[in-house]
Amino acid sequence: MNHKIAIDIRAKKLGVLIRDARLEAGVSMKACGEALGMSGHTISQYEKGQKSPSLPQLEVLAYYLDIPLERFWGHEALSEIAPLADLRHITQRLQLRRRIIGATFRKAREEANMTMTEVAEGLGITTYRLKSYEMGEFPLPLPELEALLSIYDLPLDEFKDHKGLIGKWASQKRAIESFSQLSPEMQQFVVQPINQPYLEIAEKLSKMSVEQLRSVAEGLLDITL
Repeated sequence: MNHKIAIDIRAKKLGVLIRDARLEAGVSMKACGEALGMSGHTISQYEKGQKSPSLPQLEVLAYYLDIPLERFWGHEALSEIAPLADLRHITQRLQLRRRIIGATFRKAREEANMTMTEVAEGLGITTYRLKSYEMGEFPLPLPELEALLSIYDLPLDEFKDHKGLIGKWASQKRAIESFSQLSPEMQQFVVQPINQPYLEIAEKLSKMSVEQLRSVAEGLLDITL
């Protein structure tokens, strides 16, 4: 597989999606750049596909524009987007995420018994640049990250922020999206305070093991007999 061509194509497509999301939100390139701690010119390069953001940077951009991260893997437009403001200490967060991602890929390469030269040639980059990615010194552009996932056969979800500020926000966005897909009757049931005990029981049951659920079922059966 020619990863270099795939990376170039992905960068162009990602740029179109970033531009669409920014324009839809009514946010300037300068404002987006400031949110990520960079210049508006860099955002322009992203939108033209000349450069690409890393996954952590894309997560921050999605958070700033208040859109699902999955937007950048799809084609549907969203509406009524308003930017969020609480992005304190973003530089430190991006640096930490960059190092974690780099270390994870370094471990994956070693476990795959691949040299830096082999991987770098597959990506069409220098070994110096690959080493910089693995050390967390440079942000890893999303198209190249996806190419590495393909090389090491790793899932993208493993690299997303799940526990931090943006991870929690993303989880809330997914929950809202899931709720919106429920039938009107089910939505009405969920929002009724009187049904809260049933929902709490359902939540507890969902966390039980198969053995625990079997024990509960047997207990209910004994009661009804």
